[in-house]
Amino acid sequence: MTRLIAILLLFLPLTLAAEQIEVSGARIWPAPDQTRLVIDTSAAAAHKIFPLDNPHRLVIDITNARLSGKLPTVSADDGLLLGLRSGAPTDGVLRVVLDLKQPVRSKSFVLAPNEQYGHRLAVDLMPANSPDGSGQPKAPARRPPGQARDLIIAIDAGHGGEDPGAIGPKGTREKDITLAIARKLAARVNKERGMEAVLIRDGDYFVALRQRIVRARKEGADLFVSIHADAFQDDRVRGSSVYTLSPRGATSEAAKWLADRENRADLIGGIDTQGNDDVLAKVLIDMTQNATMEHSAVAAQKILDHLKRVGAVHKPVVQKAGFAVLKAPDIPSMLVETAYISNPEEELRLREKAHQERLAGAILGGIKAYFQTYPVPGTLLAASQPRRHVINRGDTLGDIARLYDVSLNALRDVNRIEGDRIRVGQVLTIPEG
Repeated sequence: MTRLIAILLLFLPLTLAAEQIEVSGARIWPAPDQTRLVIDTSAAAAHKIFPLDNPHRLVIDITNARLSGKLPTVSADDGLLLGLRSGAPTDGVLRVVLDLKQPVRSKSFVLAPNEQYGHRLAVDLMPANSPDGSGQPKAPARRPPGQARDLIIAIDAGHGGEDPGAIGPKGTREKDITLAIARKLAARVNKERGMEAVLIRDGDYFVALRQRIVRARKEGADLFVSIHADAFQDDRVRGSSVYTLSPRGATSEAAKWLADRENRADLIGGIDTQGNDDVLAKVLIDMTQNATMEHSAVAAQKILDHLKRVGAVHKPVVQKAGFAVLKAPDIPSMLVETAYISNPEEELRLREKAHQERLAGAILGGIKAYFQTYPVPGTLLAASQPRRHVINRGDTLGDIARLYDVSLNALRDVNRIEGDRIRVGQVLTIPEG
């Protein structure tokens, strides 16, 4: 027995070495409010993290690990990081040192493998004096009280950072296409009198799905447009689509497939699923307000009508699916699939700047058409024109009165309507609420 134990002890170091974690590389994703470091590991990594001063540093010690790849070079534009270096303070420990430009707060968590990545260790860095994001978001005061304000259009470029989104046959990444179109749309919006664009993502970094909602609400957005260029199992599928939130089910199998795929973006991009965020819990209530859902549907249809002028559409009507990014309870929201990047022809078109401009122009055309029909009280656009409503099939005077928060009698009086009879296509003037 003693001999057997001795033999086992001889092989024990080999066993431990075989189980050593390999760090094959890392990526840095600088964002306006934080920097994320993602370290690729061969298995789930036990680690500890602590700061050092004079100069400011952050130390990550990974247990039973070794560096088999290279650490990335830090961009000079990074607001927090100066550089990365590694060492081995004790046997079996890999130390990664982050040289910092300023004191930081940090959060680290491990991520399980998914369809695109293996095991990862994510470290989020934020300025030490930055707010923690708690509390109810408040819209910024862009104009003095009592003065008409601009409409705020939140433009959300899908995916980013660790999450490339769908990838076309030629290697085109969805995250690059969506950002290019979002920037072009924002430039067009900002040229419109009475409109201001807010880019939820204005660079190649990851933003969690629900954080996109929080940012839109913090900016006081009047409309939320999420831009995508997704893929499907069949590379023959093509055309633009526009989606709004369905609290129950998808309108087609393709809609369900796309929603399931998009909702996995947080797992790919990387979020800490162990923590609880009270702000998000308050935001992520069911979208039960009928007015918000109705406005989302109307705005989405206006955009889809304009996209039909640019090229083929996948479905002639607005689709519904359970996209997590559309769950703002008080902002009309939609998701625009500009095309299917999995279709070889559409992938090539999406890469063309001229086509990106055409898509941005169509989306803006739909946005303007929506707000011309439903101007938001207190905005420059509302001050410059009376409110109008075009009767759609299924509308009733009662529904319209509730939609605009006006009395039924006032709606009848201003339009000289006796009773409740209205016709499709009729244009109603909406009285002041």
